Amino acid sequence: MDQGGTPLIAAGTPLFRRTSVALGVAGFSTFAVLYAVQPLMPVFAAEFGVSPAESSLALSLPCALLAVALLVVSPLSEVWGRRPVMVASLFASALLTLVAVLVPGWYGFLALRTLTGLAASGLPAVAMAYLSEEMDARAIGLSMGLLIGGNALGGMIGRLVAGSIADYASWRWGLGTIGGLALLAALGFAWLLPPSRHFSPSRLRWRQIPGSFGQHFRDPGLPWLFAEPFLLMGGFVCVYNYIGFRLLEPPFSLSQTAIGAIFVIYLTGTFSSAATGEIASRLGRRRVLWLAISFGLIGIAMTMSDHLVMIIGGITIVTMSFFGAHSVASSWVGRRATRDRAQASSIYLCLYYLGSSVLGTAGGWFFAQAGWGGVAAFFAGLYGLALAVALRLSRLPPLGTTS
Repeated sequence: MDQGGTPLIAAGTPLFRRTSVALGVAGFSTFAVLYAVQPLMPVFAAEFGVSPAESSLALSLPCALLAVALLVVSPLSEVWGRRPVMVASLFASALLTLVAVLVPGWYGFLALRTLTGLAASGLPAVAMAYLSEEMDARAIGLSMGLLIGGNALGGMIGRLVAGSIADYASWRWGLGTIGGLALLAALGFAWLLPPSRHFSPSRLRWRQIPGSFGQHFRDPGLPWLFAEPFLLMGGFVCVYNYIGFRLLEPPFSLSQTAIGAIFVIYLTGTFSSAATGEIASRLGRRRVLWLAISFGLIGIAMTMSDHLVMIIGGITIVTMSFFGAHSVASSWVGRRATRDRAQASSIYLCLYYLGSSVLGTAGGWFFAQAGWGGVAAFFAGLYGLALAVALRLSRLPPLGTTS
């Protein structure tokens, strides 16, 4: 129960289940819309006559604008409220996806994809702030894990559906189907999510915003936590951006449908995010984060094999590693930031999506220069840095009892 007397949402209650389902649906929608284009990159390269790195702009540009927009949308949610911002975000991103499939040219399509990133920015940081405000301390690890699990499920279904339909009809039908599902998800979210009970609107003072962001960088732990999503997401998205190009070529020569089916692996992220979040709540985040990252290095080494089963096993381990580490780091930010949590969440997610955008496109250069071995080496370098940061965080003095 908070200081005002209104009880926080406890794990296992009907309100916890309703909130978790609502935010899981929201995460599903956002990630499906953003990442449905990932298995379509070889199709874009062939249809529009662009390089693998240029085809990745269909994902990198919306992620880049989303990253920057988070820093603005987050303060706006302090005024307008968490729920209205999230509802508007889900409807706008779904509708822009439906319009994008009707545009014939590459640059027009990229423009609408970029606007989709702007629209989608209203969900991620605000959802983390909503959970940090409404959930009991013992429930936040599980609830954040379930939110990220929804992200994983959306990413998996978005990629699978879009890739499969593209093989039998066209990529436009595939992406349009995702837009329709996202619209249904927006309706379900608006119906399910309970109103905020621990949010108090504040007056927006633009001059104070730099100071509210800056206070988080004076904390001895938060800047290190902000570095993790940039490195982790950057490496992770490179694996999924360019594995399709490798598997389309001999000796694998897989179809677009078969490559899309590989994204079923995302289901392991749904499991690992919730499970790792729960373990971290019991054992402590500092004891779990570095271990979760370490498994990613094992997984990427396995993808260097010429055997398809080993490659799929390696991608599975990389996926579980990423979602587990992301679950721990994101919930840690929510607990360590004692003020302006929406801003802290937006910084975290800004770097998360910048990693996807900047490093995801940079991975295309490594693929062009050295094939899959170049991508794997780039991933190993990023995760090696992330592991060093996690080990530094493991020695961080606790902030009261909430770090």
